[in-house]
Order: sequence, then structure tokens, then C-alpha cells
Amino acid sequence: MLAVLTGFVLLDTFVLPHAVTTVETVTSTVTTAVAQTTVTTDSATQTVAADSTAGSTTNTAAVAEAEADITSASGEVIVTDSAYSANGISIVINTVRESDTTAYVAEVQLSKADSLKTALAQDTYGSNITQTTSEIAAANTAVLAINGDYYGANKRGYVIKNGVLYRETVRQGDDTEDLAIYADGSFAIIDETEVTAQELLDSGVVQILSFGPALIEDGELMVSASDEVSRAKTNNPRTAIGIIDELHYIIVVADGRTSESEGLSLLELAQLMESYGCVTAYNLDGGGSSTMVFNGVVVNQPTTNGNTITERSVSDIVYIAA
Repeated sequence: MLAVLTGFVLLDTFVLPHAVTTVETVTSTVTTAVAQTTVTTDSATQTVAADSTAGSTTNTAAVAEAEADITSASGEVIVTDSAYSANGISIVINTVRESDTTAYVAEVQLSKADSLKTALAQDTYGSNITQTTSEIAAANTAVLAINGDYYGANKRGYVIKNGVLYRETVRQGDDTEDLAIYADGSFAIIDETEVTAQELLDSGVVQILSFGPALIEDGELMVSASDEVSRAKTNNPRTAIGIIDELHYIIVVADGRTSESEGLSLLELAQLMESYGCVTAYNLDGGGSSTMVFNGVVVNQPTTNGNTITERSVSDIVYIAA
């Protein structure tokens, strides 16, 4: 049964690539409540130029403007449909269009590293234990949550969640890159064939995300169009997480498999993360698993077959704790 599920998850995300196009627009609207005064900021629609440099500048500027709006009232609790600021957590979600695809880009700034957590379905480790992303998020009072690496679909691969080592068998094949998240909130791409799970735990790693591939490492793109052909992947719903600088993250979920949203290739996903300034970024479980939940509401349009919009049950999530 596990072998069948593993094959399904891999087939679900990995097929042939399409051509890359550029981000079309970025729109940000943030409503901020400050004491007894309400301030509404509607930023103009941003059009991203075709070259990657212009794209990076425009996206970064748009996110910075939105972040400035939401953090303008220090100490105030601010919650809207696309923004949150409280307890040292600032989140702004923008909806963007790239390559005939709708993507939801959450910029997260934390004051404490332990606000970035993972959670297991039913709060239990195991191969056949699943819940939807929104169910796990609700059980853990998550402000923002995305699906994780679906560790339960595989028999091998490191599993470290919130500082607990659950599995230390090395993944086989070419895809042995993991994302390691350290206690200070920093990110690193590691290779399971080069370091043991126990060594990672001893060095301060509190989370391992074991899916891949790495999208960006040390500011450099790690996937290409030719690489995608060899990996037999195509445009699909996607989930990714990246870091810009200290406790400053970008989280992306892209819709796909529908007439309204085609889905992204790995290269397109990497370029989107790069345009927001990520120096390290990593691809998580995608396809029907790709889900973003914000303040208890599913933000995107999760689908496995393109016909029904519904969440898939998964093994785990990555989330921002309230």
C-alpha cells in the first residue's frame, strides 16, 4: 500500500516542463486598524518587466511597501484578509500571476525563530496518518500554514520535526537534498549522503524538510529547463519556502491543473522565489497537496485532478504559530 502511495505522490508532481514566462502583475491592498483610526492603503498594480533584474526590484518593492503599511502600528494587533501583525509576527499575502498561473506569495517577518514550526497530522508520527492542511493548522492555532514534505509517503528520508528525530534512513536515488532549518531560523540545503540525521540534530537543526529539489542556494538558481527534462517534471500546483535574510521568509503556493491556473514548472517557481530576494529556497510537496491556509481560511484552490477543488490529506504542515 505504501509503495502505491509513494508512486502516486511522485507521479502527481513530476511530469514534463513548459516554457517560462514572466510575472504579469503584483497587487497589494492592506487595511490597517490603528487605535481608533482606520487607515486603508491601496497600492497601485505593479507590472513586472521581462528581465529578472526588473522583476526582482518590483516584487521586493511591492512587498516592502505592504510590510511597511502593516507594521506601522507597533504593538497593535492587525488582522485583515491578507495581512497579520501581532506578537512579533508580520505577514502580508500578495496574489500574483505568472505563466498563466495564480500564485499566493506570503512574506513573513518574525521576531522569534520558534514562531516557525512544523506539525504532524493528528499530532502523531506514522506512515498512514493524515489530515488536511487546514485541520492540522486549526489544531495548532496556526496563523499561516502550508503543506509540508509528506514524509509519510516514503519509507526513507530524514524526519526531524520541532527538534525531534523520527527517522534517520537516507533517501535513495538522485534526490537526496533536504532543507535544514536551524534553531536560530536560518536555512541550509544539506545532502543526506553527506551528513547523518543525528549530526544535524546535534548541530542545532530543528526541522528537516525532505522533498525537493533545492530551488535556490547561496543566491543561485539550482534548477534549469534542461534539469527539469531529466527530472521529468512539468507545470503543476507548487509549494515552496525560502529565506531572504534573518527571520525574513517567503512562502509560495501556486494553483494549477485548471483552466484558470496552469501551474508552474520548477524553474518558474525558482525564478519567482528569486524575484522576491530569496537566497535559499526549497520545493515542497506539490500537486494536489499544495495548500495555503491563513487565519483558518484556505487561500488557494487545491485540486488533484483539476475538476474538484478540495484539500488533500497530508502527513504534516509548516506553519507560523500565533
